[in-house]
Formats: sequence, C-alpha cells, structure tokens
Amino acid sequence: MVYKRKIKKTYLLTPLALLISGVLSPTVFADDTLLEVIEVHGHVQNKHLALGSSESLLSDLGVDFSAAGGVSNLPILNGLMGDRIKVRVDGADVTAACANHMNPPLSYISANQITAYNVVAGISPVSAGGDNIAGVISVNSISAQYNENNGLSWHSGYVSAQYNSLGNGRKLGMGARVASDTVSFNYQGAFSDAKSYDDGNGDLVFDTLYRVQNHNLTAAIRDEKQQFVLKLSHQKIPYQGFVNQYMDMTDNTSYGAIAQYKRSFENSELEAQLNWHSVKHEMGFFSAEKTGMMPMKTDAQDISSQLKWRIALDQNSSILLGQEYYHYSINDWWPAVEGSMMMGPNEYVNINNGKRERIAVFAEYESQLNKQWWLNTGVRIENISTNAGEVQGYNNGMPMMNMGTMNSMPMQPNNATAAIEFNASDRAKTDTVVDVSLLLNYQITNNDELQFGLARKNRAPNLYERYSWGVSNMATTMIGWYGDANGYIGDPNLAVETAHTFSSTYIKSAKEDDWRISANVWYTNITDYIDADIIRPFNRFGLEDTTRNVLKFTNVDATLYGVKLDLTANIYKSKQLGNWQLKAKVTNTRGNRDDTNQPLYQIKPLQTEFAINQQLGRFENTLSWQWVDTKTRIDNNRFENQTSSYSLVNLNSKASWGNLTLSAEVTNLFDEYYQLPLGGVSIAQIKQGSSNRFEQLAGQGRSFNMGVSYVF
Repeated sequence: MVYKRKIKKTYLLTPLALLISGVLSPTVFADDTLLEVIEVHGHVQNKHLALGSSESLLSDLGVDFSAAGGVSNLPILNGLMGDRIKVRVDGADVTAACANHMNPPLSYISANQITAYNVVAGISPVSAGGDNIAGVISVNSISAQYNENNGLSWHSGYVSAQYNSLGNGRKLGMGARVASDTVSFNYQGAFSDAKSYDDGNGDLVFDTLYRVQNHNLTAAIRDEKQQFVLKLSHQKIPYQGFVNQYMDMTDNTSYGAIAQYKRSFENSELEAQLNWHSVKHEMGFFSAEKTGMMPMKTDAQDISSQLKWRIALDQNSSILLGQEYYHYSINDWWPAVEGSMMMGPNEYVNINNGKRERIAVFAEYESQLNKQWWLNTGVRIENISTNAGEVQGYNNGMPMMNMGTMNSMPMQPNNATAAIEFNASDRAKTDTVVDVSLLLNYQITNNDELQFGLARKNRAPNLYERYSWGVSNMATTMIGWYGDANGYIGDPNLAVETAHTFSSTYIKSAKEDDWRISANVWYTNITDYIDADIIRPFNRFGLEDTTRNVLKFTNVDATLYGVKLDLTANIYKSKQLGNWQLKAKVTNTRGNRDDTNQPLYQIKPLQTEFAINQQLGRFENTLSWQWVDTKTRIDNNRFENQTSSYSLVNLNSKASWGNLTLSAEVTNLFDEYYQLPLGGVSIAQIKQGSSNRFEQLAGQGRSFNMGVSYVF
C-alpha cells in the first residue's frame, strides 16, 4: 500500500483540528491522486515511558475522568460521562459489562500499547461513530511496520518500567516486532500493580489497590495495494478496588480479536473490519479494606463489523460510504449466598439474556472547497434495538427489612413483586435515529483560522438504564456508575437522548510560529437527557449523615455550555539554557436540567493549567501547576458534595542517551490535601468506621516516580 503522511507537530489541539486530522487519517489512495494523510499521534517521542492507564495521555487532550478503580476511571467530555462518549479501541466498540461500569473500554488497553490517539469533543463526523452525544475518543495499538528485506528478521523492541512511591506502584511494559517487507508480527504487554494510596494528609485512602495485565499479538501481511491485519488481545484483572462503590472487582478476564482489511484502488479505498470481544467479570470483596460477602457475575460479548468505502471525487474532495453492525449480549446474575436469609435461596437474575443491537449506514462528504474553506458534512441513520429476558429475585417471599435500621424495621418494596411486573412488561424496544454533522474551517489569513460546527447526535439507553428492575435498597445500590452511594432503578420506556450542539473556535498564531492561541465556545441542548428522579430516601448504615436516595432513571431536557482557552508560546531560547515553552489552558463548563434548573451531576468547576517546559540537549524538564476552583454547583438529588479549591504542582524531568531514556517525576510536589470534584464518595471509609458521613474521595498525595525505557 502507498501512504503519504504529514505528521503534525504536537499541539494541544482544538476539537475541530483533531476532528479534521481524524477524518483524514484513514484515507489511502494509490497512483497520482494521492491525498495527504494527517495523523495525530500522541507524544510519539519517548512514548514507551507512558505506562498504566491511558488517562495520562488523554488528559492532555482535554478529557476529564470520573474516579473509579485504578485503571477504570470513566472519561468525561464537555460535562458528559460514560456511554455518552464513543470510545473506540482499534476501531472496535467495547461495552462496559458491569452494573457499575467497572470495565469500561479504556480499561482494556495500557498506555504503552497505544501508538495513536485522538479526542473530538462535542461535534464529530458521522464516520467517527454513532450512539454518542459527547464526542469520540479513539485509541489505536495496531501499527503495522515492516522491514526493507524480504526475509523475516528482527525489527524493534522495548522494555519500560516505572516505580511510584505512592501506593508502592509498579508498572512494566514490553514490546517486540519481527518483520519482512510484506509480513509483520508484533507483541505488546503491560503489567501494573499498586496498593492503596495516601492522601495529602498522609491518611490511607482505603480500597484503591489494583493489579492488571494486558497482552496484544498482531500479525499483518501486505502487498502494493492491500493489507490484512489480525490482532488478538487478552486481559486479566485478578482484583481492583472501587472505593466509591459498594462492591469491588474480584476478576475480569477478557479475550478479543480484530480482523482488518484495507485495499486501495485507482481512486478509492475499501476498508473492512470484524471485531469480537468476550469478558467474564466478577464482583465481590477481596480486601480487609472493604469487607463483605456477596458475589456478582456477568458474562458478555461484543460482536461488530464495519465496512467503509472512500471514493475520491476529484483532487480536493471525496465521499465516504459506510455500513456498521453491532451486537452486544450480556447475562448478569448474583449467585445465592449459602446460609443467607436475604441473598437466597435463588440466584438473583439482574439481566437475563440482555441484547443491544445496532445497524447503521452513513454517507459523508469532505472537500477542500478552495484555499480558505474546508467542509465536512454527513448523515448517519441507525436502528437500535434492545431486549432482555425474564428475571427473578433471591426469593419469592416477603420484602426485606431496611438494612441499617433494624430498630424501626421499615419494610422495603418487594423484589419478588417487581420481578413479576417486569416479566409481564413489554421489554423489546426499537429506535431509529438520525445523526447529522456539519463542519466548516475558514482560513482567514495564514495566521488566523475560524472553525464552526453544528451537529445533531443521538444515544440510546444502555441495558442497565432500561432493564435494572430491582427495587429494594440493596438491589438498587448495586446499580450505578456514578460513585455517589445512591441506588438506581431502570425504566424500559426510556427514550433516546438527542443532542443539538454548536461549536466555534478561533485560532491565532504568530508568523514564525512562536506562539499560538485558541478560544473555543460550545453549546449543547439535549432532549430526553437520561437523569434520575428521587423515589425515596434510605439509610443503609443507620448513621446520622449517611442518608441516600433511591432514584429512577428518567428523561428530562438539559443544557450544557462552556469555554476553552489554550495558549502555547516559545518564551526563551539560548545555547546555555535551552528552549523554553509556556503552555496554558483554561476550561469552564456548566450544565443544568431545564425543568428545575438544578446543576447536572459531576460537572467540573473552573480549571486552569500552566506548564513551563525546558529542552536542553538530551534533557527535557517540565514544571506544571493546576488550579481547580471551588465546586458549589451540585446535584442535590444525588447528595453531591461541594469541594474546596485546590492547586497541584508537578515536576518532571527526562533524558535520553541513545536508546535509553530515564525519567524522574514528583507529583503533588507540596503534598496538598484535596478532594476530587469528580471523585464521588468514599464508601470504604464508612465501612471501615473511620467516618460517619459520605466524604468526598480524596486525591493522591505526593509521589516520587522513577521510570526507564530501553529501545532495541
């Protein structure tokens, strides 16, 4: 295959700039009609130093994270979390197969395995993926590379390791590739292990320990016009603590396969891909830091296919036609606990043979209209169907008493009755949705650029939002990925979320590229946003300040808007002191329910970031400062906590000697105590008896980190 690439300099790119690069990156043409392919890679230099969660890479591109386990934090874009973001790993969809979303898509790949990644917040082209209203995150590990000789021989490899003093964290990454001019084999592995961390006061943050390993094996074969790639993956998580959930992960074992075929013709390219992913997931308790006895299991599969055909209409425009199919199935059950009156004698069937199927077609037109105007527009139509089989509770008898309030012994709603009502209901739901996007880029001058975007996007409810049927306090608190200690009940009649988004970005740069500033404003109005209304309060622990709510998923209208400012500037240059660069970012997001004007849950307050980078010979040093404002806009329905403002200072240094790279880092340099505004509450702290209220999850204290990477 013939490729013509232009690798852009790494900037903190605006959403539309990333979008443009993401749209063009799959484009491959042969003969004389070659178009440039713009690929945004992350930090391609010393990239093997990045180990563990991909959060370290994606945060630089404006992704926030809702705290969960050590490798399972949920991404947030423009104030929208979880399934509202389309996350694609090597072009495949992976569904979180857990009532608490303990195994989201990004948890299945380690940072050292990622060769390219991009983020498009809000407005994305229809080809980037449907079934989302917040944007698209794409991470890729497939990067077939070949040797020049025709015999199979060594190509490249690496070994990387990192130690973090906080939590005694250890991370290891490795890779090896052999190739010829037509065949390539690549292995990448990763291992991470950490104990629970300390906060800035030196207190242990219970139940934040974890262990995980990931393995990928990729084989590729090509000729002048086509390429076939097969990737096999495996993950094993024997345990992962979830401080803000009632349960922990006690096993997550997954296997996956991706088959990818590309063929270029005279003026077009065909791309086809098949994806399979299977996971067996277990929840329970494994640590003295949060004890209990209650097993929960899920068994799920994702099977999907994508077919794309890009046709060059002329040298400056093309049309992309696509068809996609997605099938997700899950069984979620809670085995009976021997000798327990409440959790037996039956197994609790939470989701029985749950299915979610999507069939999509799309057409997307892209053109460099003239020297000043670039256009991308498209339409996507999806048919989305969901269904689930009949369920059962632990028993068919009387309702359970309210745990933690045995003195008054109030009776709870009856799960047995709820199961009967659920089984008698019409659970098969089908929705047909239409996504439309329009993106314009206007080059005012060589140094001034204006970007516009309009989009209508849709997301259908996930299976837990529709089919979580339990009504007792214990059953409802097993549902939810918000880390808020509340309980949730599903609604089979939930409607599809529909978002209408406008975004505009102005970019100004110096003639010599010494500085660059961008300002982005965006506005999103969502019809049938899936929020939750209060059904009743409960107090599982029976303490004065541990009241929570049982909530039911419901559709409301909501509005979100925000502003982002980015600055990159070269501030000093000399032979003695090297090159100095300043990076600055300011973001602010607001979100409200339209009916009550109540703030939406987990909206991050005003945040500023500044970093000074020095490059001197083989050394690169960075001093960064992050300030987060006080969080006062909270969701009262979920008892969301307010948090105080805080600032964090980090210091990083790395140096390379040929193939060897060493790094040293101090995070939270001044060991400041702070609470995470997107962290949820610490359930483990209450279970340990060290608090009589749901306190906000504390962030990590100071950590000294050492890393080494050797490429061979």
